[in-house]
Amino acid sequence: MKNWWKYVCVILLLYTIVMGFAGPIPPLNILEQSIRNLYFHVPMWFSMMALMLASTIFSIRYLSRQKIEDDIKASACAQVGFVFGILGIITGSLWARVTWGAWWVFQEIKLNGAAAALLVYAAYFILRGSFDDEEKKARFSAVYSIFAFVMFMVLINVIPRISNSSLHPGNGGNPGFNSYDLDSNLRMVFYPAVMGWILLSAWITSLIIRMQKIFRKIHQLDIE
Repeated sequence: MKNWWKYVCVILLLYTIVMGFAGPIPPLNILEQSIRNLYFHVPMWFSMMALMLASTIFSIRYLSRQKIEDDIKASACAQVGFVFGILGIITGSLWARVTWGAWWVFQEIKLNGAAAALLVYAAYFILRGSFDDEEKKARFSAVYSIFAFVMFMVLINVIPRISNSSLHPGNGGNPGFNSYDLDSNLRMVFYPAVMGWILLSAWITSLIIRMQKIFRKIHQLDIE
């Protein structure tokens, strides 16, 4: 039963999808039915942040231990985190269209910060692809990964919170979801949704790591 968490992931996501589209929601002005996106958009960002943090931790481990396995894990976490970041942008854009009347509000600092944060990580993948020497690629990528995570947190968490131009809940002086519309019905779906999406992101990451290890084994590349 070492894969028990995968079964938990499937159950949580099935519950999230069913209750997300058919479960009860509170009567909310402006948001109305779009509040259901809370179960998808916000967990995507949580998953991305968890994976980018994990990527940074494995990058630090690589710099201290010089084991290529840590670089493989750091890269895989960044890859999946980047995909979940794109999904977060897409679901956020859908939500913006319903609540703000536009797919993208260019004056919204958190949207721009999120896009910039993804570009910072896009540069990480470009950097990795620019080296043929595996050791140099791993070392430079690890250093850049630490820088990228710091910039990532500044762009999506620090700047929006101190700015007065953000429309997002909890930023720019706006009340957060927990202060006015996370009632018991929403919480009963939201928290399982967060856990389910994070577990799914970890599952996908583990598959990529296994594929990388199999590839290296086939080509007789050392991972120690």
